Amino acid sequence: MGKKKETDPPALQKYGVPLYSAAWLPLQFRHEDHDSSKQHEREQDKDREEITHASASSYEYYVVLAGGGGEGRSGIPNAVLLSRFDFSSNSLSPQPVAKLNLGSDLPYRMVVHPGGDGLICALPNSCRFFEWDEVEDNEDHKLGLKSSEKVLTQLEDVGQQLALVFNSDSSVLAVGGEDGNLRVFKWPSMEIILNEAQAHASLKDLCFSPDGKFLVSLGGRGPGRVWDVTSSMAVASLSKENDEIFASCRFSQISDQTQVLYVAAITDKGSSIVTWNTSSWKRVSSKHVFREPVSSFNISPDGKFLAIGTAQGDVMLINSTNMCIQTMIRKAHLGIVTALTFSHDSRALVSASMDSSARVTLVEDKKCGMYIEIQIFLPVIGGSAMAALWTKYLV
Repeated sequence: MGKKKETDPPALQKYGVPLYSAAWLPLQFRHEDHDSSKQHEREQDKDREEITHASASSYEYYVVLAGGGGEGRSGIPNAVLLSRFDFSSNSLSPQPVAKLNLGSDLPYRMVVHPGGDGLICALPNSCRFFEWDEVEDNEDHKLGLKSSEKVLTQLEDVGQQLALVFNSDSSVLAVGGEDGNLRVFKWPSMEIILNEAQAHASLKDLCFSPDGKFLVSLGGRGPGRVWDVTSSMAVASLSKENDEIFASCRFSQISDQTQVLYVAAITDKGSSIVTWNTSSWKRVSSKHVFREPVSSFNISPDGKFLAIGTAQGDVMLINSTNMCIQTMIRKAHLGIVTALTFSHDSRALVSASMDSSARVTLVEDKKCGMYIEIQIFLPVIGGSAMAALWTKYLV
C-alpha cells in the first residue's frame, strides 16, 4: 500500500507564480478623505486598532505577494497578488482576492507604503507605483490594485533595483540597485536626498533605523555601510570576519533609548546573526543559528523574534533575547524562501517562495528549550533556473 499523501495546511497556498516579495497590507490603507462619514470611519478604525490581541481576529488581514516568470515565453504570468488571511481558521484564501497582471515585467522587489498609500514594485528597468482600489459591489467593498497616475520619473531607466524601503513615518524612500547605486528620496515629492553611484559593487539590502536617522546598506561581498540621513554622509563601516557574506539587515528598538542592528550572515557553517551597537557601530556578538545558508531574514515589530528562511525551504523563528530557535518548520516550502514579513501586530509571519507558495505561521511566545519542530515531507520539484537567478542576487 502506498504512503498516504500529506495534505497542505490551510495556511499554505500556491498561487501559480514564483514569489519574490511578500508584505502585509497596513490596516489604515484607505486614503485621507475629509468627508464627515469617512472621518467617523477613521475614528472607528482607530478604536478597533486599540482592541487587545485577543479580539484582533475580527480584523481582515491581507497579504500582498509579487512575482512571476520574468520575460520570455514561459507562460508564467508576472503579477501582484492580494490574499486574505483569517486568524480564526489560520488560513490563507485559496485564490487571490485580487490580481494585477504586469505583462512582461517581473516585480522582483516590492515595498508597501506604511501609511497605506500604495506600493512600489521594482521591475527589470524601472520602479512603478500602484494604488489600492476599493470597489463597491452590492454594498460589499472589494479591495484591489491599480496603476497609479503618479509616475516615479526619478526611477525610470535605472536598471534592476534590489532593495526598496520606506522609513517608519513614510517620509523617506531608499532604493538600491544591482549596479550598486544608492538613491534616497523625500516622499512623496521624490526630492533627491542622497545619490551615491558606487555605494557598493551591487546593493543587496537596505534598512532604516526606527528613528529614521540612519540607513544601513549591504552589498555583495564587501562591508556594510551606515549613512546619516540628515547629512547624506556615510558615517561608519560594518566590517566582516572570516569570509562572512552579509545577506540582510534589520534594526530593532529594544528600549526607549536603545536600538540594535541585526545582520544575517552566510558563513562556511551556515547562518549567523551578527549584532551591532548603534552608537559605536561595533560588533556586540555573533551567533551561529543554523547549518543552512540564510536566504531571507526579518524581525518582528515588537522586537521579540527574528525570522530566517533558507535555501532549502525551511522557516524558523528565533528568540531575539537568547537567540534560541523557538519554532522550526522544515520544508515549509519546496523552494528557496525568498521573503519573510511579520504582521504589524507581530502575531503572524508570512513567508514566500519560488515554488509559488505563500505560508502564514502564527507566532507563539514559548520558553527557550521548548521549540516546536514541524517536518513536512514533500517531493522535490524543478526550478533550477529560477534558483540560480535568486542566488545571483542574494550573494
